[in-house]
Amino acid sequence: MQWGLFSQGFVMTQNTETASSEDIVVNASELNFFYGDHHALHSINMQIPRRKCTAFIGPSGCGKSTFLRCINRMNDLVDGTRMEGSLLLDTMELNSETVDVIALRRRVGMVFQKSNPFPKSIYENVIYGLRIAGVRNRALLDETVERCLQKAALWNEVKDRLHTSALKLSGGQMQRLCIARCIAVDPEVILMDEPCSALDPRATSSIEDLVDELSQEFTIVIVTHNMQQAARISDKAAFFYEGHLVEFGDTEQMFRKPANQQTQDYITGRFS
Repeated sequence: MQWGLFSQGFVMTQNTETASSEDIVVNASELNFFYGDHHALHSINMQIPRRKCTAFIGPSGCGKSTFLRCINRMNDLVDGTRMEGSLLLDTMELNSETVDVIALRRRVGMVFQKSNPFPKSIYENVIYGLRIAGVRNRALLDETVERCLQKAALWNEVKDRLHTSALKLSGGQMQRLCIARCIAVDPEVILMDEPCSALDPRATSSIEDLVDELSQEFTIVIVTHNMQQAARISDKAAFFYEGHLVEFGDTEQMFRKPANQQTQDYITGRFS
């Protein structure tokens, strides 16, 4: 265990006993992030393991999505932001002006809170990234569409209407299509920012099953407000509060016996 006092008087607890034995894909060290003068993330230290699902939990505005968007530099789209400290993807320092952001976002895909299929056919949505990369081989494109829709558990539902508009799909189907589009470029990491918040329970269950399956092949990092969801689908969990990482470790351990009272209070609904 490592312990450190925050200025507000609460402690950060991180379970690091297995970090050295795991294959780490994202490594944050003393990471700070600012929106102008607002200090949004405070000295974040976290090692995210490869081919696992890591869930970020915590109340609204606590820094979960900000940290998530640091991993693919989506925060660059906001004026006046800056990142300090170190954030590695494998051995590549993401907090560097030399990073090719377009190449980075091929390695680190993202699925947003609201499904965002393009106003194109289902087929063209899946292969959009490959088209941009200049792939024209029809056999390869066809194979990619079937493979990715299979992985997204959508193939059987849409295989007879691949060339119809993706906007005609249901909300849950659209979100799975966005996941298929994401994995078509073979990313190392998939970021998911509350991907189920706009879905009904049945569609949510489909996405959760999909996340569980995909985490065998991809590194998944998901932001969720749903404690039950985090407990069901993640291997690791990180609890954020007011821009600080309060606790990080194995999900089962955190939900069964958190090391920090603040984590316990949040998980049990004593504050939100």
